[in-house]
Amino acid sequence: MATFAERMNRMAPSGIRKVNEKALAMERAGETVIHFEIGRPDFDTPEYIKKAAIEALQNGDVFYTSNFGKMELRQAIAEKLKRENGLNYKPEEILVTAGLSEAVFAVLATILEEGDELLVPDPVWINYRNVPRFLNAVPVSYELKEENGYQLDVEEIRAKVTDKTRAIVIVTPNNPTGGVLARETLQKLADLVIEKDLLVISDEVYERLIYDGEQHVSIASLPGMKERTFTMNGMSKAYSMTGWRLGYVAAPEDYIAVLNKFHQHNTTCAVSFGQTAAIAALNEEGDEVKEMVKEYQRRRDYAVQAINAIDGLSCLTPKGAFYIFINCKALGLSSADLSDYLLENAKIALVPGSVFGPGGEGYLRMSFANNYDNIVEGCARLKDAAEALKKEACR
Repeated sequence: MATFAERMNRMAPSGIRKVNEKALAMERAGETVIHFEIGRPDFDTPEYIKKAAIEALQNGDVFYTSNFGKMELRQAIAEKLKRENGLNYKPEEILVTAGLSEAVFAVLATILEEGDELLVPDPVWINYRNVPRFLNAVPVSYELKEENGYQLDVEEIRAKVTDKTRAIVIVTPNNPTGGVLARETLQKLADLVIEKDLLVISDEVYERLIYDGEQHVSIASLPGMKERTFTMNGMSKAYSMTGWRLGYVAAPEDYIAVLNKFHQHNTTCAVSFGQTAAIAALNEEGDEVKEMVKEYQRRRDYAVQAINAIDGLSCLTPKGAFYIFINCKALGLSSADLSDYLLENAKIALVPGSVFGPGGEGYLRMSFANNYDNIVEGCARLKDAAEALKKEACR
């Protein structure tokens, strides 16, 4: 019989992938499923990026790079951060990782001792709960409430800071809510972080996916915050490069040196020709991202209107990312049971909000990173399923 290290029991499998695997099995059996579960842009990687990778391969760009990442890429990232985020990082303050997932693991492994506490949003992408538990640290939730527009409450956070608190995680724009933290909120948080001498892990991977004139603010750009912030981002969402596995961390050079020790043993380096493509992505971008965001907003606007017209469902209009967090409490099922019902009966795959923490119970996450026609059809199926459930409840 196989035996496993106890630490593996502290890490839950991905609830998102659980829904996805069930949907894929249904498709293999001949069902037609509309996928709203995976946080993956449905657009192809822009052609100029693919061309750069192909040319890199043809030119023999197939060997190890510096563990830190190619200097040209780190320079391009530094220039991007200055241009778009008002952040002044040297290339030596940047580490290129194998996607944002590795960056999360590297940062938390670097800063958390056993028993340390990490303040994490609730709801949030589940890695921010799983990785601390794997490290035998303690994720402590702070709430993101629908009635507050998914803004964090600094006074709630203040009350949860203890002598074991090491850092706080912020994700803006947020997965799964689509909320964007306001500058005023971030400034209040920064004041608290400085007062309590904490670190900040700032996940900004959805920063380019912003709607309605909303502004993304990097907390490291606020006074006194650069030296205590890990700014994390990647190529996956803005450039539709999820499979390329390219992320990065920007932080003070002393931290980057230690993060690199983890990265050396875990990955060695991000893919060489992928790094070359990332340089092109950052330096040669035209209107590709703007056009993607324009189409996302068209889909979002339709889906929000359609969902809010369904008896028993409601949602806020997300200001960023490509997720709608649907309030389904009135339908009377747990989010997991409702997700199963919708997949099995309506052939639409949505993620139960409970996957993202206790605060997600009573919600479903819908990704609108799917084509417009599927959004329309999926919302029609959702309406029919909700009406069927209402009728069953009335019997």
